[in-house]
Amino acid sequence: MVATGFGPLSAMHNFAQAQTSSPGQPTRIVGTVSAVNDTTLTIKSDAGVTTIVNASDSTRVLRAEPGAKSLVEATSIRLADLSVGDRVLVAVTPGTGGAPPLATRIVAMKQGDIAQRQQAEQADWQRRGVGGIVKSVDQSTTTVTIAAGSRLFVIHTTPKTIFRRYDPDSIKFSDAKASSLDQIHPGDQLRARGDRSPGSNDVTADEVVAGSFRNIAGTVNSVDASANTLTITDLATKKPVVIRITADSQMHKLPDMVAQGLAARLKNPNGGDAAQGSQGSGAATGTVQPASGVSRQAAAGAQGVQRGDLSQVLQRTPVVQLSDLHKGDAVMIVATRGTSSAATAVTLLAGVEPLLTASPAASQSMFSASWNLGGGAADAAGTP
Repeated sequence: MVATGFGPLSAMHNFAQAQTSSPGQPTRIVGTVSAVNDTTLTIKSDAGVTTIVNASDSTRVLRAEPGAKSLVEATSIRLADLSVGDRVLVAVTPGTGGAPPLATRIVAMKQGDIAQRQQAEQADWQRRGVGGIVKSVDQSTTTVTIAAGSRLFVIHTTPKTIFRRYDPDSIKFSDAKASSLDQIHPGDQLRARGDRSPGSNDVTADEVVAGSFRNIAGTVNSVDASANTLTITDLATKKPVVIRITADSQMHKLPDMVAQGLAARLKNPNGGDAAQGSQGSGAATGTVQPASGVSRQAAAGAQGVQRGDLSQVLQRTPVVQLSDLHKGDAVMIVATRGTSSAATAVTLLAGVEPLLTASPAASQSMFSASWNLGGGAADAAGTP
């Protein structure tokens, strides 16, 4: 956890929230440009509401960079420079005689700029991110201890750490809200982005996103592609659960050799090599070297577990569709809390038979931190 609060906190929402407001100020509209004409702008809000506003010669149109919290470095542009897909914050006054509202100022973030920033943030989450299940929270030291598979990480927070929390009814990162350390509880799933202390599992977090999700491991009973659902038998409860798949759900399948490498790591968490439990020539650098007969792909999977972040492994695994799943397939799922008989998938991983055989508990702990911050697709609003 496509991005980058996060209603939803996007690059433009972050900017809007940084602006002060007071009674008597013009109404503000935040959304995405859906049409631009000579003197009118059509805006679609994140809630799906479409608004047409008029512009005049006195309307100021400014271009701001994603992440900006002020207009100090904003540049003046023309209305015609706006394009469909750009994000805008528009200050409007009521129109007269039934006319659309009049824009007094338009602050725009170009779609391309947002996409570029989003890619950079996603890459940074991959490079400096760790995740796992919250084991404990220490308010006195402002630290959170998380478990990722067999490893423990201590997340150190500071007054500058940004906290986000997922909406319990949404798997979209854009619906996550500003949060705080005291809202994190044992059992939550958490991802943190920050610098790790050399030679330790201590991370000083720039940003933390947490949520209360559900881990389900089971076997597929049936697939209903028309309803975008599959029914699985939960291995823990032995009862059927209907899993809903949305456009934001991630679905991957581990290649067999990668699954075998991950399983070997789960069986021997203190060993360096995916197959033999020895680091070999990689001991000095902390990398896993594939032993004879073990593919580089499997070793790369084991290395991902060694770092405590399966999400990095998943980014390189094949995407699957519902039609690719069949009765009897083993799957692990991170889902919304839902009900005892139904939930919505955040991430689904197939090809996991070797992992569940090696260690069901450790494999689910490891997988629980693998959800991507933006759901299945990049959030067009511009956050990871």
